[in-house]
Amino acid sequence: MKKLTIILSAGVLCLMAASCGSFKSLYSKYEPNTQIPNDVIGLNYINTLGDNAPAPLSWREFFADPLLQRLIDTALVRNTDLNSARIAIEQSQTSLQMAKKSILPSLFFSPSGTIANFNSNTSKTYNVPLQASWDMGSLGSYTNKKRAANAVLLQTQAREEAVRANLISAVAQQYCLLQLLDRQLEILIQTDSLWGISLEAQKVLWENGMVYSTAVNQMESSCLNVKTQIVDAKRNIRGVENAICRILAIPPQPIARNKWGSFIMPQIASEDISAQMLLYRPDIRLADFAMEEAFYNMQTARSAFYPGLSLSGTLGWTNSAGGAVINPGKILTSIVASIAQPIFARGQLKGNLEIAKLNQERLRNQYVQTIIDAGNQVNEALADCQAASEKFGYYHRQVEVLHDAYNGTHELMDNGKARYLEVLTAQETLLSAQLNEAMNMYDAATAVIDLYIALGGATR
Repeated sequence: MKKLTIILSAGVLCLMAASCGSFKSLYSKYEPNTQIPNDVIGLNYINTLGDNAPAPLSWREFFADPLLQRLIDTALVRNTDLNSARIAIEQSQTSLQMAKKSILPSLFFSPSGTIANFNSNTSKTYNVPLQASWDMGSLGSYTNKKRAANAVLLQTQAREEAVRANLISAVAQQYCLLQLLDRQLEILIQTDSLWGISLEAQKVLWENGMVYSTAVNQMESSCLNVKTQIVDAKRNIRGVENAICRILAIPPQPIARNKWGSFIMPQIASEDISAQMLLYRPDIRLADFAMEEAFYNMQTARSAFYPGLSLSGTLGWTNSAGGAVINPGKILTSIVASIAQPIFARGQLKGNLEIAKLNQERLRNQYVQTIIDAGNQVNEALADCQAASEKFGYYHRQVEVLHDAYNGTHELMDNGKARYLEVLTAQETLLSAQLNEAMNMYDAATAVIDLYIALGGATR
């Protein structure tokens, strides 16, 4: 025991001597990024909320439609991609537990026996040892590897949040698209009814010799075109319903939804946005956690230059020293302590450290670009929300004006004061305006979905 004490003391002294002046640097912690430049969102949206910015709205506050919320709840439970991301988190948690236990000694029970016969003489030997080994590694290596494993876990959690956010936005976008198609189908059915009336009026005028047959043919062609659009709209509705079912991991079936126009734009779309809200984004947090992992990997590479201490020992019974089989035999003990100080490793240690530093610098540049992209995305989403809101009144008024124009032109045609071509033009213009109004409302909904993603709403 005295020899072992001397060896351990010498090892500790050697480690302490090697760590003079650099102990703190090997065990220093990564400082996460907690500030975002105020102007990253753009000069049009100056941060007036300061650092006390509210947390992002939850997806339930962004998407208040109860039927949409029900679909999202189902997707969050059944979606296979999200469940795979959750499994990845569990795998990272297991890896972290393994990293935490790597400092513990290992213990093995390895009994063995031998029977040998030579010149009619039989020799029987046995060993019943309990072997232990403890590799403490180089200075700071265990701590940095454990912290790096924790950073990997945080990255998988951020990826899961990103998958969750994209899943919620995908369901919301498909739901709004389904409502848009419903509205388009409604407009086309109304148009088919009105144009059918115009066609019948043209036939009466033709029978009375007031218009040529070409007018009737042209009007009938327009009516048939609307009917084909109705068929396409119904098929597109079925396709979107099937797409939602795939996301929800359920068999194809009709999707319950509210009528078009139930969407309400959240108040945050018209308020000032704090740049600090970008810290809730999964991609920004993921980039920060990646830098944290790279920082601890660099610390691990630096610790490889310092000496490592390992211990091993054996305790048990044996008769391998010769003689007859004795029960319990003689006690077998051995203790080995070793210290390894790297001197020359063919440039690998220095190369690994340089690679770790360059990787850290690369990830720092990626983090900066992620911040820039996030600010640009928020700026674009806010601009789309504002543009859709401003155009809503214009489109609504345009539909009203064109509807009056269509009715007036149709009356003039009935009185023989307008040609069929003028009526046809008025009908097609009105249909186009109605579809454009519906599309603008869909653009507003998708802009809100983009804003939800841009502000990192997946954290709630």
